[in-house]
Amino acid sequence: FLSVTEDLVRRRAEHNNCEIFSLEEISLHQQEIEKLEHLDKWCRDLKILYLQNNLIPKIENVGKLKKLEYLNVALNNIERIENLEGCEELKKLDLTANFIGELSSIESLKCNIHLKELFLMGNPCTEFEGYRQFVVATLQQLKYLDSKEIERSERIKALQNYPEVKWKIREQEQAYLLKRTREKEEAQRRMQERKDEKQKQKDSKLGFDSPDSPQEKPNQAEGDEEQERCRTVENDDEDRKFWEEPTPYTPESRLETHRYIEEKRRAKDNVRELKKREKTAWTLVTAEGKVLNVNVPKLHFSLKDDEENNQIILDLAVYRHLDTSLLDIDVQPTYIRVLVKGKPFQLVLPEEVKPDSSSAKRSQTTGHLVVTMPKAKEIILAKQKVSASIKHSDCNTQQKSTRRSGQVEKLEVDPSKYSFPDVTKIIQEKERTGQGPIKLQPQKVTEVKK
Repeated sequence: FLSVTEDLVRRRAEHNNCEIFSLEEISLHQQEIEKLEHLDKWCRDLKILYLQNNLIPKIENVGKLKKLEYLNVALNNIERIENLEGCEELKKLDLTANFIGELSSIESLKCNIHLKELFLMGNPCTEFEGYRQFVVATLQQLKYLDSKEIERSERIKALQNYPEVKWKIREQEQAYLLKRTREKEEAQRRMQERKDEKQKQKDSKLGFDSPDSPQEKPNQAEGDEEQERCRTVENDDEDRKFWEEPTPYTPESRLETHRYIEEKRRAKDNVRELKKREKTAWTLVTAEGKVLNVNVPKLHFSLKDDEENNQIILDLAVYRHLDTSLLDIDVQPTYIRVLVKGKPFQLVLPEEVKPDSSSAKRSQTTGHLVVTMPKAKEIILAKQKVSASIKHSDCNTQQKSTRRSGQVEKLEVDPSKYSFPDVTKIIQEKERTGQGPIKLQPQKVTEVKK
């Protein structure tokens, strides 16, 4: 059975920063809880407790909640009002649509002197003759019963007829309890029948599947399909039989229905899981080692060759609201693979790249995945050549500094600037070195310049 767990309580205590010791209100509705426990130890300060639409058969382990003001246990399997004496501040109690037939159990609420509202609609006891009179006379602190205000005159009248009404209620209660005993026995018998039937089905399946004759093996696929079809038909028949069979509305039938639905859900989940496992993996690399282009998620993409920065950029149009944790990127020297929710997108790259230097980002506007992959081969770009020529053009200043320092410098000729040797610089160079016999040559140089 499912009970109240600490993890469940903490998750439901988000409004209190997941702190449970100081919790004043908690909602545990529709959690399929079958046993009420631990709350009186973990949440002593609770004032409001919602437990509607569960499978709780008994009110228990709430007696230490001294500050509890409102308890909602509607739509459960409760048959008796009990164990609420310790809830000293209880003002409102909702027991709508349970299975309370033992109406005399409301006498335990006499201790709850602050109780003002009580809801018992949808319980078998509300069909008893004199039900309202009995409750109004028994619980004199009540102001409202089943959303209807209790008038002073109604209470006086109920108190006048109390002995007679009480006797009638006791008689009807006894008859109901006998009926409940028969219903429990019937439910037990039905459960046993279901178990025996299941066991027979298992045995028959095992007996059918066990022999492995060699003649059956060639047609194994056909046999599997046939078995699957038979199983589907069997399940449909079982479903129809279960839902069409008339059953009394009792705690046992409600629990049985819940268990049946849960069993079917688990079976479907198991089949789905098996199909996922059996599903053939996508072929991303052939047996010969050839990497294939694959786009299983069917996403738009663009591959840009950024020559200026010597890199390749992939823009993959993943869904804008897709969580990044559902993307798995693998960059290899010759290809890139991206798993989008487990579905592979693979692309062979036109050039070899550096996986270690690659980076992946999400666009803040479109949500696209942008992967930048630097190329493995480095090239000399046009910008670098220009900067080299600029340096060369300023060689006069460099020559001066090198000569002063006495270092030897190698001359480079840029054919884009000169189509003939620069004679003037050679002559000036010799002049600067102080070689005497060539002192007369500057006149010739000036003539050439003219």
